[in-house]
Amino acid sequence: MKNKSFCIKAVLFDFDGTLTKPGALNFSFVNKSLKCPDGEPVLEFIESLPSSEQQQEAFSKLEHFEMDAARISEPNPGAEALISYLLSKRLCIGIITRNTLASVECALENFQSITASDFNLIISRDDSIKPKPHPDGILLAAQKFNADVSEVLIVGDFIFDIKAGQRAGATTVFLDNGSENRKWKEEADYTVSHLEELKEIIQMGIPLPAGKFPNELLKGMLDQFVFQDPSVLINPGIGEDTAAVNVADEEVLVLKSDPITFATDAIGHYAVLINANDIATSGAVPRWFLTTLLFPCGTTPSEICHTMHELKDVCRQWEITLCGGHTEITDAVTRPVVTGMLAGTVAKSDLIDKRNIRKGDRILLTKGVAVEGTSIIAREFGDKLEKLGMTAVEIETCRAFLSDISILEEAQIAGQSAGTSAMHDITEGGLATALEELSIAGQHRIRVDMEKIHVFPETGKICRLFDIHPLGLIGSGSLLICCRENSWKRLEERIRKAGIAVSVIGEVLEKGKGIEAVKEGRSVEWPRFEADEITRLF
Repeated sequence: MKNKSFCIKAVLFDFDGTLTKPGALNFSFVNKSLKCPDGEPVLEFIESLPSSEQQQEAFSKLEHFEMDAARISEPNPGAEALISYLLSKRLCIGIITRNTLASVECALENFQSITASDFNLIISRDDSIKPKPHPDGILLAAQKFNADVSEVLIVGDFIFDIKAGQRAGATTVFLDNGSENRKWKEEADYTVSHLEELKEIIQMGIPLPAGKFPNELLKGMLDQFVFQDPSVLINPGIGEDTAAVNVADEEVLVLKSDPITFATDAIGHYAVLINANDIATSGAVPRWFLTTLLFPCGTTPSEICHTMHELKDVCRQWEITLCGGHTEITDAVTRPVVTGMLAGTVAKSDLIDKRNIRKGDRILLTKGVAVEGTSIIAREFGDKLEKLGMTAVEIETCRAFLSDISILEEAQIAGQSAGTSAMHDITEGGLATALEELSIAGQHRIRVDMEKIHVFPETGKICRLFDIHPLGLIGSGSLLICCRENSWKRLEERIRKAGIAVSVIGEVLEKGKGIEAVKEGRSVEWPRFEADEITRLF
């Protein structure tokens, strides 16, 4: 099953070969009888005939073949049980077919417990609408279901069903009926061999009530995780409320906890890296991650599964072990909240403490300001940015900033440099707040050259459009490094060789606290923000 997040309010089925057993209608015989060339769809062929008389005669023959096939057709195994299940879940259900309504109603008479009245709608070629693979029928069905088309699940056994669903923007399921047609399988969101398998996919799209995430669903997700870290003595599992980690061989255990509350898209990605970034600033290696996932009522299992897989994939990328947590659906939140707790280890001699900074240390900034904020805004407010005049290419570029919110690589380089005295990750409140925090923790004043602070052009444009300040915008992805006066050039060179942009933006002054900002050689006011600038958009 693919890692896709979706919500289902309605299921729309193809008919022949999907709800009925394949083979009742011999398409090869029909095409031959109508003199339709191999590979050409029969309805389109008939429409292309030169005269209305020829078209009428061909349609008459086709309807005859369809009715004969409908009389001898049988329900596909599992079809009736599946429809009964959907009705019990109060989901809208419908049929969309290239056949006539009369042939569908005739075939449904062969069902034992299901009738045409059990379906909210049946769209056939009798309706004045373009047939599949055109998306018009899917869009019409969504409208009649009173659902967004993204909340409609399309199930069919032919490529036309999948194409129509994709073009409309629905989630698609290909029923292969045990065949080996690899091409069609790859084009659909999901593939099943039997209708009974469809229930699992549908369960993943049905909104959940308040309470703990159901154990039967949680087990299926945890079974997809592989736990290989030998230091983890108790792995996640049903009934396991704690994780146990062996730290006998470690010198210093560094701990960090942080929630993700602004982002909804890629929230798992942020949760791991925002915590890992802070661990790395102490010179430690991020090792073990626990997380509490809170989702609003109405969230679907697929949305939760998507976040869990995201957490797993990011942890694997950075060799972090996801070793436990808790998942709950609650009306205490209105959007997903992920709280992470991460532990890392470092030799005592390598621990980096901000209190070690001293006068003359240079302050380096990697990448530029508001990396995280730029990505979040593009992902959460892309439609609004487009209306304000930002191009689709610019928005996609900003969305891709997500891949740069880790500072683990530059932190590792700095941690291995003898001249590094402190590191600080730029998070909520942006660079403005981060430098003030560094000054307070390091117990020294800091001078900053405003002209040396790099603001990405895309970030600058977003900030102008929303009237927010880039220096006050959440900035994970950028690392502040304090380095001794005789070592900073070597460190800067090593970071640049790693392909990471870096610039010297300031200098540590005498003991005390506060920021002295200069621009063009003159003192200017350092900006301060009571809350992160991104909060003004939510």
